[in-house]
Amino acid sequence: MRRKYHTVSTSNNKTKNMICGTDEAGRGPIAGPVVAAAVILDPNNPIAGINDSKKLSEKKREALSVEIKEKALYWAIAQCDADEIDALNILQASLLAMKRAVEALPVQPDKVLVDGNKLPQLNVPAEAIVGGDAIEACIGAASILAKVERDRQMLAWHELYPHYDFAKHKAYPTKAHLEALAAHGPCPVHRKSFGPVARHLAATCTPDE
Repeated sequence: MRRKYHTVSTSNNKTKNMICGTDEAGRGPIAGPVVAAAVILDPNNPIAGINDSKKLSEKKREALSVEIKEKALYWAIAQCDADEIDALNILQASLLAMKRAVEALPVQPDKVLVDGNKLPQLNVPAEAIVGGDAIEACIGAASILAKVERDRQMLAWHELYPHYDFAKHKAYPTKAHLEALAAHGPCPVHRKSFGPVARHLAATCTPDE
C-alpha cells in the first residue's frame, strides 16, 4: 500500500520561473522512513541562514523550518516507510519520496533542483546537484524540512519503543542502538533489509522460517 505524508502551504503570490528544490533525510538509519521535502522559495522574501541541514544545530533547523513554512511560496513533505524501503531499496525509496514531495505541491514548478547525482522520475525539467543543499537555498530549505519532520517522527516512535532510544540517535546504527537491537530484536519500524537488522533476523529465525 502506498503511504504518503505531506503538508502543503501556498501563497497568493505569482512568480515566473518557479524553481523547486528537493532533498531527503534518513538514508543512513536502520529504522523509520526516508522523508523528502520540496520547496519553492519566494525570491521577494528571502530567508537568512539556510544551509545543508546536517551543518545546522537542531535548534537552528527547527527555527528555520518554521520560517520556511511561513515564507516559502509552496512546500510539501512526503515519505517512504520502512516496508517500502525494504521492497524498493533505499536509493529508489529516496527518489520516490522526492517524487511524491514534488507532486504534492499545488503547482507544477518550472524546474526541480535535486540534491545528489540521481534524479527522481518527474514530468518537469530537473537537475541533480552534488552538495546542492549547501549551494542552492531551495534545496537547503528542503533538506531542513525533511530532517525536522523525520526527527519529529522518530521522537514519536521513541514513545512507542523507548528501549531503542530513537529520541537520541534517530535510528542511526550507533553502538547503543545496535546493542538494543541485539537485546530486543527489531520493532515494526526497523528496516529488515538493512545489514544489522537482516543479520539479527537471519541469526534468530528457525529453519522452518
